[in-house]
Amino acid sequence: MKSYWRSLEERQNPEQFKIDDARAEIDQKRDLMKKDAGSSRRDFLKTFGFSIAGAAVVASCKKPVEKAIPFLVKPEEVTPGMANYYASTYFEGNEYCSILVKVCDGRPIKIEGNDLSPVTRQGTSARVQASLLNLYDDARFRGPQKNGEPLPWTKIDAEITESLQQLDTSGKKVVLLTSSVISPSTRTIIEAFQKVYPRVWWLRYDAVSATGILKANQLSFGKAVIPDYHFDRAKVIVSFGADFLGTWLAPVEYAKKYAQGRDLTRQAEMSRHYQFEAGLSLTGANADVRFPVKPSEELLLLKQLYNRLCLSGGLPPAAGDGQSPVDLTALAEELTRHAGEALVVSGSNDYRLQLLVNAINHLLGNYGKTITFDRPLLTRQASDEEFALFLTALAAGEVGGVICHGVNPVYDHPEGEKIAALLKNLPLSVSFSDRIEETTAVCTYVCPEPHYLESWGDAEPKTGSFSLMQPAIRRLFDSRQPQESLMKWAGQEVNYYEYLRQYWEKELFPKQSLFDGFRQFWNDTLQKGVFELPAASSPLAWSEAGLTEALEAAGPASQGWELVLTESVALGNGKFANNPWLQELPDPVAKISWDNFASVPVKWAEENGVTNESVITINGLELPVFVQPGQAPQTISVALGYGRTVAGKVGDNLGVNLYPLQPVENGVRKFFLTGVNVELTSKRYPLAISQTHHSMEGRPIVRETAFGAWKVNPAAGNELHAIHESKMVTLYEKKEFKGHHWGMAVDLNACIGCGNCAISCPAENNIQVVGKEQVRNRRIMHWIRIDRYFSEQPENPRVSFQPVMCQHCDNAPCENVCPVAATPHSDEGLNQMAYNRCVGTRYCINNCPYRVRRFNWFQFVNNEKFDYASNSDLGRMVLNPDVTVRSRGVVEKCSFCVQRIQDKKQLAKIEGRPLRDGEIQPACVQSCPSNALVFGDMNDPESKISKLMADPRNYHLLEELHTLPSVGYLTKVRNVAES
Repeated sequence: MKSYWRSLEERQNPEQFKIDDARAEIDQKRDLMKKDAGSSRRDFLKTFGFSIAGAAVVASCKKPVEKAIPFLVKPEEVTPGMANYYASTYFEGNEYCSILVKVCDGRPIKIEGNDLSPVTRQGTSARVQASLLNLYDDARFRGPQKNGEPLPWTKIDAEITESLQQLDTSGKKVVLLTSSVISPSTRTIIEAFQKVYPRVWWLRYDAVSATGILKANQLSFGKAVIPDYHFDRAKVIVSFGADFLGTWLAPVEYAKKYAQGRDLTRQAEMSRHYQFEAGLSLTGANADVRFPVKPSEELLLLKQLYNRLCLSGGLPPAAGDGQSPVDLTALAEELTRHAGEALVVSGSNDYRLQLLVNAINHLLGNYGKTITFDRPLLTRQASDEEFALFLTALAAGEVGGVICHGVNPVYDHPEGEKIAALLKNLPLSVSFSDRIEETTAVCTYVCPEPHYLESWGDAEPKTGSFSLMQPAIRRLFDSRQPQESLMKWAGQEVNYYEYLRQYWEKELFPKQSLFDGFRQFWNDTLQKGVFELPAASSPLAWSEAGLTEALEAAGPASQGWELVLTESVALGNGKFANNPWLQELPDPVAKISWDNFASVPVKWAEENGVTNESVITINGLELPVFVQPGQAPQTISVALGYGRTVAGKVGDNLGVNLYPLQPVENGVRKFFLTGVNVELTSKRYPLAISQTHHSMEGRPIVRETAFGAWKVNPAAGNELHAIHESKMVTLYEKKEFKGHHWGMAVDLNACIGCGNCAISCPAENNIQVVGKEQVRNRRIMHWIRIDRYFSEQPENPRVSFQPVMCQHCDNAPCENVCPVAATPHSDEGLNQMAYNRCVGTRYCINNCPYRVRRFNWFQFVNNEKFDYASNSDLGRMVLNPDVTVRSRGVVEKCSFCVQRIQDKKQLAKIEGRPLRDGEIQPACVQSCPSNALVFGDMNDPESKISKLMADPRNYHLLEELHTLPSVGYLTKVRNVAES
């Protein structure tokens, strides 16, 4: 049997780890008791008795104040307590998602993926889910400002217009600095603005750009675009440093396609995934075969792979092959066998690597099959080289004004300090940011834009695929959309909503044939949220331009340390560092929240006495250490997006900003740095590590097998299940569920460990943020956690992810021990939690073998010590009125989103029909981008859940305990030769 481990300490000495773990928990409890050591038990009981008596007197004499304003004229579409849903669009930080917004009593309270979208379909990422909380962020501006002081829009418009006219007359450039713009109507507004002010230079800037891919495709195909990658069509996937399941380009779309290519519940085949990378990324953790390599080795590896493919095709290889750090013979042979069914990608920003990737895909005949150009991706348009020209012009005094929209270069550019100093001296500097940030802090004017849930707009994430954005709430503050500001400053007194309709009527309505009238077309698109034109088939001619130069550039790896800069799966590029939901989301691999850290190789750490929470310096910057299994030798990985200084009360001064260390070569930003100086220190820094919160004591909870073994025996790797099923003997009376019997299935082949469910669940169920200290004290409140297990050698381990929530056991151990019956079992198989009955004995927590119950050690709402998102009236607007907000001393846990179950049952009853299979979807199920979770009625033999429960791969956690969970897991299958 394989040995699984959560941390290096557990792997090296499991028994001592358990002892130390238990001691640490006892020490924490002892410390808490010491804080209250001044009062005896008798004093406590006396005080408690008087307090209760006093509270009873006060409660009986004083009626609480209730604030309620009735409708004088009720809007037709609003029924108090009933939710409405609006289709809209999310596009922030270069990430796109078509969404549905749940609105209750005028408040957006939940975001889901739009299943009608041809791009993202149903599913979201953690950042999409958490974007709801940004709407209710106290750091948002309340209105326009000049030099930090409020100023009416009329005066701001007059002053900015005058400045624009003066700069245009003087010959000075005005730079409109935006992130990638995928709104076609916004592009036309910007072009019209440039006609009025010819000196305006529209420049696109992305903190994490795709300059390398754009430049390589310009050379290879004559067009600077990002193609459409079809991971679902590929039989073999090879990635060189591209974290396409976590942060690269379009992770929501790619996760769904990747899972489809490995779905053994629908097909009898699955893709094989190879990953070359330095740090263990989310994508690397899901790979079948992974090679830890230094970033400086990737160019040589690509050249060697190209040469082997040339030889297989009878073509002459390039000279100077060099010594390979990895034997690529078997990989080249497999790619050759699957020519036209393979996909090779790279996350590098070096165009030479991307040219070699293009050449390999061309040799394999992948273009037109697994890679197409009929719908290129438009979410990354910025050029680092163009931004370098801007910096030169800015320093030379050629720029008189800068208007910033969706960018923060003072924080996320290597020359941020220089940019800040130059912006302060400009005659005109404007920011459209809706909240405080580093760049906005040095701008003269702040013209805050509304949150996207308060805005109108459109999007074209791929050529020919459109979606609409519509407001789901009236603007909370005195904000204005940037499009309206640009039109007003250009002398156009047009409402952006009217402009948007006119644009769609003129540009898109004539291209469709389904509707005769524009109003019908507009309303239908607004309701569905998406509209797609037929794909334009335009095959691009292949060119070898630049290929010789790329091949000649391949050489041996650099000597010494290399620093790898990555995007955080939670925070991305750091734009929303003030979002506490994202800060508390554990990193999917390291299981650390509230900080970035230096991931170092295991062997080096052992040789130098470095452990987790040690502190090292990297080119002078101090960073805490996490000893990361799978980290390539002589490499250190650190996430960007931390170290914000002007973000808000949550995001300020968390972690270290690594953008200043980012190297720039010929104007292009690179994401690894060679020749890094690493020094040890004697310091320690506490990290909120949650990976050892829930140890499974070495029991066989993760089950896996090889694809070859599964094809021979569908129950391979799951032999224990049949053994336990045959020994089902119990003294309990067998429960019968005459109506529904709800259950959930988790396909471990589809779960990628992204953590989206761990944000979707708190958004739906009002789960509170507890902060770094409480996470360190093992008190994180997430109802669903993603357990991460390592197996095999720590230098390059295999990784397993397993979502664990309340198992809703039919023989639930928690139900028997509650002295006040706060944990009853429903007649539909749900393990319920009666909050107003719970007295906090925590017997249920101690008796739960799955460790899925959470205890409210503190009052997390309206408590200054936990000032994250629930202390202000604005922050509490995010709360779901269908779910109770728990108080101190109460146990809580997963309810299978019982409020959603009741809602759909009531709807079916009103409509006089039975429930449809799949109609009820808990928050985690509905938002999962890879469709790893399935919920349904196990009493319905035709339901999907029943079929999955009967799948030979299905098993239950700790089924030897005979708790009879209602959650099943499908054995993970790896496409490798051995099990």
